[in-house]
Amino acid sequence: MSSESAGLHPALRVAISGKSGCGNTTVSRLVAAALGLQVVNYTFKSLAQERGMAFEEVCLLAETDPQYDLAVDRRQVQLAEQGGCVLGSRLAIWLLKDSAFTVYLEASLPVRAGRIARREGKLLGDAVAETETRDRRDHDRYDRLYGFDVDSYGFAALVVDAEHNDQDAVARLIVEGARRRSAGG
Repeated sequence: MSSESAGLHPALRVAISGKSGCGNTTVSRLVAAALGLQVVNYTFKSLAQERGMAFEEVCLLAETDPQYDLAVDRRQVQLAEQGGCVLGSRLAIWLLKDSAFTVYLEASLPVRAGRIARREGKLLGDAVAETETRDRRDHDRYDRLYGFDVDSYGFAALVVDAEHNDQDAVARLIVEGARRRSAGG
């Protein structure tokens, strides 16, 4: 079903952000399917493939060279500008702040780390430490690159509790909000 046949504005953009383990990727796919929109999923893996590099190499280089983050973020925005879509990424709501229905997924560190531990077969303690480190590194990197405080998302049109709601309930809340926005409500 296309967004137009679903009664939505054909250029509806939904931007979904949240920290690792909030369900950004899964929820973005569910929302896109429900709204008949494409998913913009351009990542370091996509960039590595385009440049003929190993994913791990791109990740390592990105630690000290901002060109990799900047290239991925620019490409996400370019793809999102092509029409109606769902962009799920750490920075989606900041990158599309003025042109999308912005949604932030909230969940505590222990819950997010638990999901990551189950998904990746890690010990919970290891996942907590790694997730906390990643949160801090992401925060510092996005602040340095763009001046974005990714812990300050109060401007989002919708903040969804991804801790106490399962991915289907989270997606339903977003779809309802996007439909209201598309209808002008």
